Amino acid sequence: MSAKVETLIECSCVSVGEGPHWDGESHTLLYVDIIDGSLHRWSATTGLDEKHTFDTFCSLVVPCRKGGYLISLGKSICHFDWDTKKVIILHTVDEGLDTRINDGKCDASGRLWFGTMTMQNAQGERELYKGSLYSLEVDGTVRKHKGEITVSNGLAWSADNRTMYYIDSHPRKVFAYDFDLSSGTLSNARVAIDFDDETKQLEGFPDGMTIDVNGKLWVACFHGGKVVQLDPVTGNTITSIEVPVNRPTSCCFGGTNYDDLFITCSRYSLPEEELKQTPLAGSVFRATGLGTKGTPAPLYEGIINKASGPDCRI
Repeated sequence: MSAKVETLIECSCVSVGEGPHWDGESHTLLYVDIIDGSLHRWSATTGLDEKHTFDTFCSLVVPCRKGGYLISLGKSICHFDWDTKKVIILHTVDEGLDTRINDGKCDASGRLWFGTMTMQNAQGERELYKGSLYSLEVDGTVRKHKGEITVSNGLAWSADNRTMYYIDSHPRKVFAYDFDLSSGTLSNARVAIDFDDETKQLEGFPDGMTIDVNGKLWVACFHGGKVVQLDPVTGNTITSIEVPVNRPTSCCFGGTNYDDLFITCSRYSLPEEELKQTPLAGSVFRATGLGTKGTPAPLYEGIINKASGPDCRI
């Protein structure tokens, strides 16, 4: 394997680039800049990186089969129409808690899975185990699946849809669950990858994640400066892709053949010395020559009632 990493969109994020999603139909890369509250749409055809900024945290984006996008704004899951810029709040979670939504993806049935995390206080600390894992069903209802999450992060499913992989970043673990696609239920929780296991020699915190056609996980190592390919059965590291920043956040497969790996990263609160050493922080990178590929990411299959629901401020 002769992997190559190039800068695709230089310094496009001013805070935390995250949530990459390749839209094969439009040949665009969707991603967010969380703390800046921005949604980006980069066209592989024109090279144009469009941006729309909201007035609060935006941490995930997934296209809807019926048009528009599901996005998160703070603690709310919303529908966003890029052309009209109309935002409809669908559900707000974690009432009474100082949390926000973080990562999210759809499973093969088209339901959205998303989780929450606590906010940092003025001292940069956060209260742990206050986050939760939810799903937005195709009928529009929200279900809570797990509580006591620290920093809800990456999601991926095996090709047979019998296993769901899920990252809780603070304990530095990738969990595996037996998964029932039809009912959307989880069981038999176990640790697939333990970043605290010294024998694995994994660096940083597991953040965003995707899966390739061979069932191997690709995990962004925040504070580790790389994306690693992992075997979720053995827990072993297969490949390590170095990136020119210290804080990669997530990755997804895309491109014409789904053999490009798009990688986002953070620029938020970088010390001046680190910013000098990693001036490309906040960029989007593309890794090629990986010897594997991914598959199209599922869309949200639910129907959005655009005639109802309160508008957010945008």
